[in-house]
Amino acid sequence: MTINQIVRNTVERLKAEGKVWTPDAYTEAFCAEAKKAGFAVEDCSGIDRYIALMDKKTVDEVKQYRVRTTAELIRFLISKLSRMNPSEASILVELLSNLAKKMAESIDVLHNPDASALAKKTIAILDEQGGSTQLELLKQAWINFLSVYDDSFLLKLSNFGSLNRGNLRSTIESLSFQSTTAGADYNKIVHSLISSLVPSIAPTMDNATIALSQKLQANPAYIDTDECEKELKTAIAMRIALDKKSVEEMVNALNTLLGKLSTQLIELIERSENSTTEIREVKRDLEALEENKPTDFKTAHKRLYTIATTLEEKVEVLSKDLKVHNEKVSQMGKKIADLESELAQATQASREDFLTKLFNKRAIEEYLNLKEAEYERHGHSFCVAMLDLDHFKAVNDTYGHEAGDAVLIAFSKILKLEARTSDIVGRFGGEEFLAILGDTDLNGGKVFCEKVRAHVEQAHFMYQGQRIAVSVSIGVAQRSDYPSLKALVNGADERLYDAKHKGRNRVEPA
Repeated sequence: MTINQIVRNTVERLKAEGKVWTPDAYTEAFCAEAKKAGFAVEDCSGIDRYIALMDKKTVDEVKQYRVRTTAELIRFLISKLSRMNPSEASILVELLSNLAKKMAESIDVLHNPDASALAKKTIAILDEQGGSTQLELLKQAWINFLSVYDDSFLLKLSNFGSLNRGNLRSTIESLSFQSTTAGADYNKIVHSLISSLVPSIAPTMDNATIALSQKLQANPAYIDTDECEKELKTAIAMRIALDKKSVEEMVNALNTLLGKLSTQLIELIERSENSTTEIREVKRDLEALEENKPTDFKTAHKRLYTIATTLEEKVEVLSKDLKVHNEKVSQMGKKIADLESELAQATQASREDFLTKLFNKRAIEEYLNLKEAEYERHGHSFCVAMLDLDHFKAVNDTYGHEAGDAVLIAFSKILKLEARTSDIVGRFGGEEFLAILGDTDLNGGKVFCEKVRAHVEQAHFMYQGQRIAVSVSIGVAQRSDYPSLKALVNGADERLYDAKHKGRNRVEPA
């Protein structure tokens, strides 16, 4: 079972139990599912992971007071801080700050844009001195990232050498790119390879990597040379170096922020002498309550309320600042989402026929050029089929243009249903359609066309309760029988013309 499955089981568990989706409730459910699946999750190990970071004296005190839960551990540490003098607190905060810095350096091993974005968000929140609520949300964001992080993309390198997830340098040094078999699709390999050379964290590529990418794009077969292997190893090393340098810059910025935060925490503790005295007095008052002195409860309550009010005032100032920043971030996020949506719609509209939702003529011509390039480079033959609905003008004249549109939409669905995943079908204009049948000879093209013709002949085209008789004529041609792409398309069109003159509702060549 994977982490993703455990997360899904956690969500189902919370729904089934009807619990409010608070961070604590989610953590409890997640840990239960992880334990059930036999997964050891660090965040579910209770206070053990925190005790491992403490000195022996503190660990002995934790055991002495029988601290069991994280909440009890926090109260114990707060009490311990209250008993410290400012210099001891300063030392402890400094140690915690150094520990946080070392933990931040672990980002160095992540070559991932999501990790980069989350690291920048962490720096921004620390720079703004975020409150406990924001820090808790930030912690949950890191937990979520680690839960769904997937490094399976590294498996692509296993085809070229031994894969060591714990040592990328060892993996890179073991890479060996042997000659590929005859007829290999270099274009696909080169496309994937160039994508993998782009740094995942650093914003730019080095000149050597850019030059290698341009060589591969101009001549994909260059990948099968010894020179390419050497340049590729250098490019991968540079990619990791750029990412590492970018992470180091972020870690240095984080170290600076943590240093400022440490200083501010020390000043806060040194100014909290009066609050510490109040806490001790409240403790004595609460102990008095155990000796049947309920009259002192109001005093204890008042002092507790005073401390809570002081803390609330400090947090309120931070909350107002954070609210302003959050609103700005939300507005920017909405603008970006709107722009992305508009871009996707515009891209789709430029390649899609507005009525049938098939590819339009422009998209079909682009795919024809791609197939032609594959044919010229690798000799992969293909077929082109021209399809035209018989007597379509009569349908418009008899039933109206809305009925004609309904027939075109129904026919496009039949065409998509009969086409294979690798086939390209689209509307070439009016009632004329074109299909590109990849890796298919003339006999295979005839089989496809005959299936479409028979399906149309047997289908019931209905409009407003009336059945409309529809048939289709098809001409099909094979690339290897023609000297050029233009001649191929003209040949399919000529075969369509033959089908029309031989009685329609037929495939040519028969």
